Amino acid sequence: MSKRDCLNTSVQEPPLDYSFKSIHVIQDLVSEEPRTGLRPVKHSKSGKSLTQSLWLNNNVLNDLKDFSQVVSQLLQHPENLAWIDLSFNDLTSIDPVLTTFFNLSVLYLHGNSIIRLGEVNKLSVLPRLRSLTLHGNPIEEEKGYRQYVLCNLPRITTFDFSGVTKADRTTAEVWKRMNIKPKKVRIKQDVL
Repeated sequence: MSKRDCLNTSVQEPPLDYSFKSIHVIQDLVSEEPRTGLRPVKHSKSGKSLTQSLWLNNNVLNDLKDFSQVVSQLLQHPENLAWIDLSFNDLTSIDPVLTTFFNLSVLYLHGNSIIRLGEVNKLSVLPRLRSLTLHGNPIEEEKGYRQYVLCNLPRITTFDFSGVTKADRTTAEVWKRMNIKPKKVRIKQDVL
């Protein structure tokens, strides 16, 4: 990797935008032309995009099969991926592949079909995740939805396009104490 490539890979670069393309499977990204914005996405000598943002919103994806492989084909530095927009698709769960992008700071999953609130727990391994959207999924109807997410993802600062306040954190902590039973610690018995 040249120093120039590294410097050119930034969040300021326009996203690789595949929104509104009626994409059914991730593999279609390889043959599909991304949308063009006001500024073109820069490319490396090998032809891969030098961006940290990938927009796949408003498509018909129901899984992320082969996501890592396809992202590696599209981006010069897939490990730098910081923003993934998967909003308005047909995803029913949070695919573990998303947890392999440790530089991910923005993840949009609103307007999908995620039905289990526990899916959120998978995202707790992402050290840089600061902005998350999940509204418009069936999990939004769960009692304690916002508090549950904030308890399990204490580093996020924006949730469902709303800033996370100190009061939100306090409410989440109280909710956690009232609703989540601590794991029982088993004391080992010394066998004589």
